[in-house]
Amino acid sequence: MARTSQILDNALGAVGNTPLIRLDRIAKEEGLQCNLLGKVEYTSAGGSVKDRIAKRMVEEAEKEGKLIPGHSVVIEPTSGNTGIGLAMACAIKGYSVIITLPNKMSLEKEAALRALGAEVVRTPTEAAWDSPESHIGVAQRLQREIPGGIILDQYRNVNNPLAHEYTTGPEIIEAVTSTPSTVSQPSSGKVDVLVAGAGTGGTITGLSRAIKKKHNKDCIVVGVDPKGSILAYPDELNTDSVGAQYVVEGIGYDFIPDVLSRDPADVDEWLKTSDDEAFAAVRLLMRHEGLLVGGSSGSALSGALRWLRSDKGRAIAQTKGLNVVVLLPDGIRNYMSKPWFLKMALEAEPSPLARRIAEVLKTSESNVETNVDGLANGIASRTTATNLENRPNAADETSH
Repeated sequence: MARTSQILDNALGAVGNTPLIRLDRIAKEEGLQCNLLGKVEYTSAGGSVKDRIAKRMVEEAEKEGKLIPGHSVVIEPTSGNTGIGLAMACAIKGYSVIITLPNKMSLEKEAALRALGAEVVRTPTEAAWDSPESHIGVAQRLQREIPGGIILDQYRNVNNPLAHEYTTGPEIIEAVTSTPSTVSQPSSGKVDVLVAGAGTGGTITGLSRAIKKKHNKDCIVVGVDPKGSILAYPDELNTDSVGAQYVVEGIGYDFIPDVLSRDPADVDEWLKTSDDEAFAAVRLLMRHEGLLVGGSSGSALSGALRWLRSDKGRAIAQTKGLNVVVLLPDGIRNYMSKPWFLKMALEAEPSPLARRIAEVLKTSESNVETNVDGLANGIASRTTATNLENRPNAADETSH
């Protein structure tokens, strides 16, 4: 579905309709013959795949009479992106919003939420999901005590997976089926493999149903779950890392949300991924494909590449024309002060070009200060990253 060329009534009209992009440079480096495709969700109006469920949950609640203008207060426990989507929708529609957010989540998310008019309550990252101190427990308390309070509840709301069954999935299918197969770019005309991370699980569940029920029943759906989470199935996959802390935001949980289907009919296989794998894949997407994605996109891509190297995935990886779609949930906007990103962006080993620049500027007669040593040796000689790491959110980087 292409973006409309007409004037939109408001920003909600710019939710979704995101591009499906060839990741050819990564595919070439990895020796893949299949088509590796990325569904780039940060181009949605609010910056993530969660815009879709926020829009649908609000609009359906209005249709059902659950949201009353001038009275209702939308309250939601979230990792941030659903909150941003809800805050955007409620800013447009005139509802007050309260977002409960674990301390682990980035300062940028809180800033975006407050900019959209939401009230933000931080909660202990280490609190169990069913604890009164967790982001879920605090949201429930606020709902009980604030007049008009309503939790749309992305963890149980059927409109979470439905948003993806009715929009994200069909967009992927349309992009694949409407792209002709050519000699230089062969295509099966089908979505052969889908890889996506799981948080609430609504995304992968809805995508699977859209593709398997209405397009290709033989599509292989691979779920990606961070080490330390318990969403992967069978449960034995989680045993070695249960309770481990991880930095990647927006995926993984310490409970099974109602909207996640772990039925093998919906999700064929699960993989566990690490922070290191995720951030290495983020760098690949940035440096090779020019895509400024967030950490969970790296988790999805690293999971896809590992699966394609496995015994089960190798045949698909080496078959020209088969289409492997990776869901890339959000962009780097929300993570630019995070130490993992600063280290990747500013502390990388200097390139040959950087060293050449340093050599040129050393002989410059200009009065402009160039800080050649810093240029040649990366950010190690500076204090910027250190100062940023001392911000309040940095202390929570190793929390689940």
